[in-house]
Amino acid sequence: MASTEVDHPSVDTGWVREPADAPSARFGWHGFGRKTAAIAGWVVVIALLGMTIGNHTGKVEDVFLVCIAIGLAFVLLKNTLAPSRR
Repeated sequence: MASTEVDHPSVDTGWVREPADAPSARFGWHGFGRKTAAIAGWVVVIALLGMTIGNHTGKVEDVFLVCIAIGLAFVLLKNTLAPSRR
């Protein structure tokens, strides 16, 4: 009777050998760019605050935009000021 285990060929990524069906096998290294994520986050905060300027008369959407921007800024500052866990 044949074995039920599947033998996955390995892909050499330069650091560790991963199975061929790993998500990173298609494009290589898959690290988290903290600096790029922080820059993108601050761009989003500025865009959210910029959306408060407009021709709308109600202030409910402004409250939501500002609250989301403050929450995102808090997370960005927390991640920037916290010591790295690596």
